[in-house]
Amino acid sequence: MPTVRFIEPTEVDAETLVVPVRAGEPLPDDLPADVLAMAAEHSGKGVEVLPRPTQRPSRVMLVGIGDGDASGWRAAGAGIARSTARTSSVTVRVPDGADLRAFAEGVLLGSYRFRLAGPKPNGAPELTEVLLAGAPDEAALAAARATADATTLARDLTNMPSDQKTPEWFAARVEEAAAPYDGLTISVRDPERLAAEGFGGILAVGGGSARGPRLVELSWAPAGATQHVVLVGKGITFDTGGISIKPRDAMKLMRKDMGGAAAVVGATIGAAALGLPVRVTALAPLAENLVSGSAFRPGDIIRHYGGRTSESNNSDAEGRLVLADALAYAVDTLAPDLIVDLATLTGANAVALGKRTAALYSDDDGLAKSFADAAADAGEQVWRMPLATDYREYLSSDLADLNSVSPEASAGSVMAALYLAEFTGSLRDRWVHVDMSAPSWADSDSAELTKGATGWGVRTLLRWLAAL
Repeated sequence: MPTVRFIEPTEVDAETLVVPVRAGEPLPDDLPADVLAMAAEHSGKGVEVLPRPTQRPSRVMLVGIGDGDASGWRAAGAGIARSTARTSSVTVRVPDGADLRAFAEGVLLGSYRFRLAGPKPNGAPELTEVLLAGAPDEAALAAARATADATTLARDLTNMPSDQKTPEWFAARVEEAAAPYDGLTISVRDPERLAAEGFGGILAVGGGSARGPRLVELSWAPAGATQHVVLVGKGITFDTGGISIKPRDAMKLMRKDMGGAAAVVGATIGAAALGLPVRVTALAPLAENLVSGSAFRPGDIIRHYGGRTSESNNSDAEGRLVLADALAYAVDTLAPDLIVDLATLTGANAVALGKRTAALYSDDDGLAKSFADAAADAGEQVWRMPLATDYREYLSSDLADLNSVSPEASAGSVMAALYLAEFTGSLRDRWVHVDMSAPSWADSDSAELTKGATGWGVRTLLRWLAAL
């Protein structure tokens, strides 16, 4: 990612000058006449480039910010990152009233690329520096950097192919990422400890793989914190569907099935980087759901942490089994004030809400609104869905406390949420569930999103935690 820093407006001496354009508003009249003439035709959207050979600046870029809201500034930052990817340094004239945090997040996230083979061998320069000429706001810039770093971590973890991304590998990467921050502590449960402590859901799902499961517990505990929030993220590092095996095409992107775990650990490290005055514990239950002689079967009875049992009718509904263990552990042991889980849980989420919007479930109106407001501020979309209690009967089992999957084929996302609610105990009215499978992945570049893992949820969680 490029460096973003402030300079004094009097220091501007740029080869490439970027000028944000708000729809319907004039540009500063001290710009060169040819630039002002070009701006007269600009709509306030997209990027236009004015070459000025033999002059300085030698190139002026007009970047639309739409109506000037946060999404417009974020998209403008990403547009600059892409349009100047072959330029080492650019200078941006920052007008009064700019949303500097959104703009810087757009620059940093829009410049993200994930490659295992190193940079493309074309010899072209890369954007390394963005200079902001305007009134400095170091707090906004620091928040943008910390948020982008945390989102980048989540994207990197999610993009990593699953031949490398074992549960053990994931846990080690989180330990490395957390190491620089005082106040962060981490505990990793291996299969032996999981068995000794009764995490039957995680062990069942991971039982078909030679690469055993893990439970990562990452904690940020600043002095003086008065609230404790637990964040739980689904961490299936690859999902074949198990014995209920997926078709080949449905497996291609199953390296992303740990996007929830990536988001909660990224947000917790981001909370430490920002010094947020709230205690945060991230729980990332990690497992590979593979097919083998030791894989769990449809019809198996699984005993979760705390003793509750599930009849597993579909081994491709494995995420809720590992989340159930983590939720039960959080409620019984950690005594949080609030609990949030993020999970790439159901395809039904995408059927209902499309590729860009996550499903939000909560029994508490105020809690649901505060989370949705944070998502809107972050540029991540959620839509509240009903926890329809009259559907609870469809989770009844003749053999266990619960069926993990309803025999009804409809309302898949709602039924998964109702199943998880059974493990929230006394915290049910202080719990948020987010089904975010679809928006965890982008099929193409769009604004601050780049093709591949989006790191969805990190930005929302950080804004929500800050508002607490």
